[in-house]
Amino acid sequence: MSSILDDNELVLAFKTGNNKEFPFTCIVKKYQERLYWHIRRMVVIHEDADDVLQNVFIKVWKGLDGFRGESQLSTWLYKIATNETYTFLENRKKRMANSLDDVENDLANKIKADERFDGNKIEWRLELAIQTLPNKQKTVFMLRYYDEMPYEEMSRVLGTSEGALKASYHHAVKKVEEFLLQEQY
Repeated sequence: MSSILDDNELVLAFKTGNNKEFPFTCIVKKYQERLYWHIRRMVVIHEDADDVLQNVFIKVWKGLDGFRGESQLSTWLYKIATNETYTFLENRKKRMANSLDDVENDLANKIKADERFDGNKIEWRLELAIQTLPNKQKTVFMLRYYDEMPYEEMSRVLGTSEGALKASYHHAVKKVEEFLLQEQY
């Protein structure tokens, strides 16, 4: 039945129905994988991505009654996921009393140890390159490269002009290219 209902119908069913769990579960099933990978690419570690995703859906549950529909549901969900990820990353930085180099080395080691990657493959080096980007460029790069999100929607998710997003993406691509050309593993 969930495939019959579109996002607007699910939101309406959540807001007006006695059984909020059904439309919420449909929303979770529809978006959890996309949001998980969006988060995972920024936090790197599976367990951290799961924790952030859980926080995202708690916020969605609490906020769905107030969702005004001024944007698509997916845009709203990505915005929550991005903000929760930024909060997580800032908290992680604060918890780690190490220098920035130690944090970057720690992330690099976690990427190298990740079972998803074969250290001899370009995808492993690409992940390392992405992790060197500032958070905003990293987010823009991943939304555009992995999620193929149009700049117009990205603008609504990140609250930034399309022109600024295009510039951020351009700079991110240049930094990733430079990293890939310089790094020898």
